Amino acid sequence: MRRHPAQSLRRQLLLWLLVATAVFGVLALVDTYREAVKTADTVSDRVLAGSALAIAERVVVTENGLLEVDIPYVALEMLTSAAQDRVFYRVEGPPGHFITGYQSLPQIAETEGQPTAYADAIFRGEPIRVAVLHRSASTGVNSVPFVVTVAETTIARRQLAQAILLRSALRLALMIAGAAAIVWIAVTLALRPLYRLSDAIAERNPSDLHPIEQEVPKEVQGLVDTVNSFMVRLQSALNSLRHFSGNASHQLRTPLAIIRTQLALASRAGSLAEAQAAARKGDDAVAHAERILAQLLLMAKIDAAGSAEPRRHDPIDIAELAQATTADYVPLAAQAGIDLGFEAAGPAPVRAEPLLFGEMLRNLIENAIAYAGRGAEVTVSVRAEGEVTRLRVVDNGPGIPVERRAEVMQRFARGGHGIAPGMGLGLPIVEDIAALFGATLTLEDGAAGRGLCATVTFPAG
Repeated sequence: MRRHPAQSLRRQLLLWLLVATAVFGVLALVDTYREAVKTADTVSDRVLAGSALAIAERVVVTENGLLEVDIPYVALEMLTSAAQDRVFYRVEGPPGHFITGYQSLPQIAETEGQPTAYADAIFRGEPIRVAVLHRSASTGVNSVPFVVTVAETTIARRQLAQAILLRSALRLALMIAGAAAIVWIAVTLALRPLYRLSDAIAERNPSDLHPIEQEVPKEVQGLVDTVNSFMVRLQSALNSLRHFSGNASHQLRTPLAIIRTQLALASRAGSLAEAQAAARKGDDAVAHAERILAQLLLMAKIDAAGSAEPRRHDPIDIAELAQATTADYVPLAAQAGIDLGFEAAGPAPVRAEPLLFGEMLRNLIENAIAYAGRGAEVTVSVRAEGEVTRLRVVDNGPGIPVERRAEVMQRFARGGHGIAPGMGLGLPIVEDIAALFGATLTLEDGAAGRGLCATVTFPAG
């Protein structure tokens, strides 16, 4: 299945930045517009209040007790603006007594505790802002109340709010554009170590699996560490493959040569008996080659398990497994003239993998049967001893000299005293499997100083 290329990291970061700033920018502009309208109203309301106050100062009481007013020009002049707003006013005395101005101007309720009240209204189909000033004129004896109403259209207010909003939007757009440019440049610079890392890997020889030592940001260091760990495991796997190939070619060369020789002898045999003898020798060589190949495959499996990530095994009862495995080898031991027995003092739980444990024990038993000699005794025992559990395979055969015990633990090193041909892999396989379980293999003298005692010591499970 064809995979689509992943999106550019630079573009994703830029997209997230633009979307986030756009959302917050819209919210900021809405709040800015509200503040702009509030500011325009505050400024204009002060002018309206000043105009109403100027008119109120010119209201006087005539000799017959009536109110009259001489509208000063300055009172209306201060309301003129470049937006050509229209100005309206009205002056009225006691309830029902209209003095001058636009009598149909909307009325608004008096605000308690405030000498001047403000409100938005509609007059002659246009929105207006109204300011109402409640005052009283003194006659020397009493006071005559009056109301001054001043209003103007809201063209200038809207234009002021729009101008503030437009300037804020332009500043925000410049800020977003600047931030996008900075993010683009910053991401480009930040990705340079990754480009260098990519070039360093691309220039490597395919067989070069050494850890990457390229300097990278700490956010990418985890990726580099993972790649290094993978290359270490890959190197281990390749080494195991090379070892397997080399060992197989070396170890199988002799039995294959024997097989070819016996086939040639069988083809030139002068009698049936000679041909059958050559065939038997060839069959023995085939069986030996099969055993070599099985051991090599098991060794490769152990190497692969050792190079993989370590895992915690579940507890198993090795006493039960050891008893079953020993029972399987009783007929073979009897055929070789060996007395094979088993001893255990009860369950012995340890953390191990059943199949590999079985392979380990089988190698120990087969070694004992192969090298102990006819008439020998071989005993498999499992015992929990304090903080450890020990698996022992003891025989009373010729054993292995102390000075050669370290040598036989190496791969393809043979003990040399057996009645059956060996490959030198049995004890190394046992040691490697034991290491997978955190156990150790030791070789000691058998009972009464005779034979060999192979002990695998496990941590208690």
